[in-house]
Amino acid sequence: MESFVIEGGQPLNGRVRAAGNKNAALPIVAACLLADAPVTLTNVPAILDVDTMLELVQGLGVDVERLGPGEVRIDASETPRHELDEELCRRIRASILLAGPLLARCGRAVVPPPGGDVIGRRRLDTHVHAFEQLGATITVERGYTLEAPGLRGASIFLDEASVTGTENAVMAAVLARGETVVTNAASEPHVQDLCRFLRALGADIEGIGTNVLRIRGVERLRGGEWRICPDHIEIASFVGLGAVTDGELVIEDVEPEHLVAIWPGFERLGVRYEIEGSTVRVPAGQELVIRDDLGAQIPKIEDGPWPGFPADLTSIALAVATQARGTVLIFEKMFENRLFFVDKLVTMGARIILCDPHRAVVSGPARLYGERMESPDIRAGMAMLIAGLCAEGRSTIGNVGQIDRGYERIDERLRQLGARIERTAG
Repeated sequence: MESFVIEGGQPLNGRVRAAGNKNAALPIVAACLLADAPVTLTNVPAILDVDTMLELVQGLGVDVERLGPGEVRIDASETPRHELDEELCRRIRASILLAGPLLARCGRAVVPPPGGDVIGRRRLDTHVHAFEQLGATITVERGYTLEAPGLRGASIFLDEASVTGTENAVMAAVLARGETVVTNAASEPHVQDLCRFLRALGADIEGIGTNVLRIRGVERLRGGEWRICPDHIEIASFVGLGAVTDGELVIEDVEPEHLVAIWPGFERLGVRYEIEGSTVRVPAGQELVIRDDLGAQIPKIEDGPWPGFPADLTSIALAVATQARGTVLIFEKMFENRLFFVDKLVTMGARIILCDPHRAVVSGPARLYGERMESPDIRAGMAMLIAGLCAEGRSTIGNVGQIDRGYERIDERLRQLGARIERTAG
């Protein structure tokens, strides 16, 4: 198991290009199973979760060819097999995203229990109910067996604005007979990217970017090319890194409209940034001061469905808050285990009170000291990286495979910005 060894206290300076969006790449790779001709994807992030998804697709008999850095050709011209590899499914939660395309293309899907980050209960009821509305029958027994001789359009109300639930419903509906209306749909940037990709292949989808999607089924999806959108979660992570390490960072290849829900939370922490076309500049010399609510009340950063503050950034915001003057409440509503990593930051000197599984009060700025830690999930791992890079002395972060699942070559890219970080075997 690999570790990162970090010598903190070095300002980060320079330019970094945003990687492709992890949470767009995973469903788009899955959606390639719907096309009866080859699809070429570019700006595919070089991360472990995408590697696993490509292995899963290849295991279905689909031709997968890596054409170069960030470029993959997927050819599902021949009808794929319908049973997924159990061991690969254990590695990522996104394996469930293959259920919708397999059901639509093959009429059957056998999906073992998905894995992924251990950040709390992650229900799949929304997916199952959507498939049932479209005419599928589902057997649940240590996994999911889905069958449908022919999907038909339906009016679907999602009981939660689930990102993957929305994506699965849309992917199943694009080849269904008739019209499907998905209400309370998620509308995050990666959901929008998937819908636009499907439309580029011939799908008929209206309402992209809203919480009501209207899909009219088509006979087939053709092949084509698609560039995956930049990762707004990674971009925000680099903004947080720049703000706490006292250097100037320029992040290239961003979609400014994908960041609109992020800025209010960062501004509450006193983070300054400048948007210049498709770049974000984080100026040096930031004095982070938490902005109180009116009446000098303690402010709150809370996550929510888009355009709310992204749940994947609550860990990052918490790490940044340890370096800001003032007090803030971090309220992570979605997952009951997400904040359980804060004890690691407390051992470094952070002033954090974990009120309950969903809420943490952070008072800063705190002087952090290097420690040895283990990364429990992707975003907690990045939060630990942020803390280690602004701490005094040496930090060691173990289990960095978790970070590699979501951040492309993060140690190499950080070294190019001036960080003192090495990957070790222990």
